[in-house]
Amino acid sequence: MSHENAHSSNPEIIKRLNRTIGQLQTIVRMIEEHRSCPEVAMQLQAVEKAISQAKKTFIHNHIENWLEPGETVTKQALQDLRDISKYL
Repeated sequence: MSHENAHSSNPEIIKRLNRTIGQLQTIVRMIEEHRSCPEVAMQLQAVEKAISQAKKTFIHNHIENWLEPGETVTKQALQDLRDISKYL
């Protein structure tokens, strides 16, 4: 069983999260500028979706890279999968 966190350096996830940081900074400015609720809500929805997608990709990559083909699944591995599945 490989417990390397190869996914932790996934450049696509990092790029997506960095983009989301920029979106959040823009939303803060929009609120400070008293922009309309629908405009702000739309941007918040976009950020929420981006974070959700990054989370799914991160977890899926972890699961795919976690077990080596042909390995026996241990009780601990099953428990770890149960623990992480609640975040999907």
